[in-house]
Amino acid sequence: MRSPSPQAGKLSLRDITLLPLFGALIFAIKLALASIPNVQLNAVLIILCTVFFGWKALFSVGIYVMLEGLIFGFSVYWFGYLYAWPLLVIIAMALRANRSALIWAVTAAVFGLGFGPLMYLIYFAVNGGWEMFLTMWVVGIPYDLVHCGSNFISTLILYPPLYQVMAHYLGVPPCHSGQT
Repeated sequence: MRSPSPQAGKLSLRDITLLPLFGALIFAIKLALASIPNVQLNAVLIILCTVFFGWKALFSVGIYVMLEGLIFGFSVYWFGYLYAWPLLVIIAMALRANRSALIWAVTAAVFGLGFGPLMYLIYFAVNGGWEMFLTMWVVGIPYDLVHCGSNFISTLILYPPLYQVMAHYLGVPPCHSGQT
């Protein structure tokens, strides 16, 4: 697949415009869905950003994480965002050639299931050791299951149409209809 910016590592004017907007979009959609616990579109949007922009998606993730800190405060949980969301970019980069919505949905679901324990690692390091980590993990399992399921469903449903829209507006050829 052709990248919107063929020169790796260099940001075009288009990238400088779109990547921060994408980060702000991720944050805005998270706020819009905030009344539904652990139901977010972050994973599918970060996956799509990575598919289209490669490693440059880290700029969007950085904007999103900074907005989280600026609006909700730079508390302990925020430091977990510094490694959790970039990890999704790394995973998406490894699978970037994939066009199957089902594979992306499974990827998003597994990430949603593991997001809680990833976030609790920061509490392990800062607050309470293994006991605190395991307690938070066990207590958080129902929320992680909701996160897993919502990531799976939202990615399965939204990945194909959002991919088509992004491909159209970014000038990238759409995937073959049999592969979505």
